[in-house]
Amino acid sequence: MTFDYDLFVIGGGSGGVRAARVAAATGAKVGLAEEYRMGGTCVIRGCVPKKLMVFASGYSEMFDDARAYGWDVHEGPFDWSKFSVKLNAELDRLEGIYRKLLDGSGVEIIDARAKVKDPHTVTLSTGKDVTAKHILVATGGRPVIPEMPGAELGISSNEIFLLDEMPKSILIVGGGYIASEFAGILNGLGVQVTQFYRGAQILRGFDDEARGLVAEGMRAKGVDLHLGTNIVEMRAATAEDLAGVHKSVPMEGGKPATLPQTSAGHGIWVKATNGTEKVYDQVMFATGRAPNTEDMGLEDAGVEVGRRGEIVVDEYSQTRVPSIYAIGDVTNRVQLTPVAIREGMAFVETVFKGNPTAVDHALIPSAVFTQPELGTIGLTEEEAREQEPVDIYCTSFKPMNHSFAGREDRVLMKLVVSKETRKVLGCHIVADHAGEMIQLAGIAVKMGATKEDFDRTVAVHPTMAEELVTMKEPVRSA
Repeated sequence: MTFDYDLFVIGGGSGGVRAARVAAATGAKVGLAEEYRMGGTCVIRGCVPKKLMVFASGYSEMFDDARAYGWDVHEGPFDWSKFSVKLNAELDRLEGIYRKLLDGSGVEIIDARAKVKDPHTVTLSTGKDVTAKHILVATGGRPVIPEMPGAELGISSNEIFLLDEMPKSILIVGGGYIASEFAGILNGLGVQVTQFYRGAQILRGFDDEARGLVAEGMRAKGVDLHLGTNIVEMRAATAEDLAGVHKSVPMEGGKPATLPQTSAGHGIWVKATNGTEKVYDQVMFATGRAPNTEDMGLEDAGVEVGRRGEIVVDEYSQTRVPSIYAIGDVTNRVQLTPVAIREGMAFVETVFKGNPTAVDHALIPSAVFTQPELGTIGLTEEEAREQEPVDIYCTSFKPMNHSFAGREDRVLMKLVVSKETRKVLGCHIVADHAGEMIQLAGIAVKMGATKEDFDRTVAVHPTMAEELVTMKEPVRSA
């Protein structure tokens, strides 16, 4: 049978783009369909704009630190309009790079939504059907908004970058990395931030000691964090609600002198499970993400879709339909951009180079760009002690730069070590630039370094990271 393409990729995110380019380099005829903007979640509405906002938000503390170090500096208010213009220009530039790379690789770009019709056919939103020997689904994930009255008044992490202006106050609902990162970002930009999380501690799945220190740090910086708390009810605020919120504001003619004017209208009234009632300028839901598989025709084509909407694949990213593969967040394996890229590369090795390659999903370093930042690789203390006896090496201290500036911020350096093999099973860092540190520490952990390997490494002094190689005695065993 003759096909229009050797490979047709659905989704223009980092994983799909990489797979398309590398496959085309083998001489394959490749088409790629993307319904929104090239670059996917990471480039357009995730990692990249978020990290730029992290950088922007950090300057609020830098001004205080600069004065403590003898600089005569005076900060003004953050200008969202100025920042957002430059942010959008940067995203446009990056999208242009993605398109140029695809064009240069000989990949045909189709700006349309695509869905699977059968094992070798894709239907485009233009009404055209195209055929392919292999189909790769790389459609990523999307934010999940809870089903509750008034939820339509809130926004998700997708819309936070598109606001015309920064709200004066915001409620962030959720306790995962997205919720906690944006709590720190917006707090640093001068927004009054309240965060509700229904669980006992934020950042579920991360090391308990590390996430506890992150929560303490967030509160110390001004985030109003409420654990064991959720929304009972929310609706557009009424004049009476606003009068109650602004009762301490001087009245003019029996009305508050100022009212919050936001994209949500005149504010959102929220009743919480802890009994509080409050009006916020904006409410942001960061209550999880789901794979983008709705109305994709997958099950009709024979592809197995899991309970959470994820495409079920084997170790080679192949579905139960031999011609259809899936990579990235849509498979709900490890939701990280570098993992999606590796899966895309492994797919090409397997299908187009005849070299069956499975991605190793073990011991993946990652960072959470909260404030303070968290870097992690391997097992948490809680996970490790469920498996075998371990020694815990841990230290927490005020770093030199913060101590001199009069800040109370503390850092954490933690190693989880097997008693039997002495291998470092996990490394957890809470500190400025923890992401940079964990990338390097992750190499050692991935290689199977022992605690004694760490000990043999000479410390770089004075640095925070030197504590990783100077902790001699365990603080506890489990």
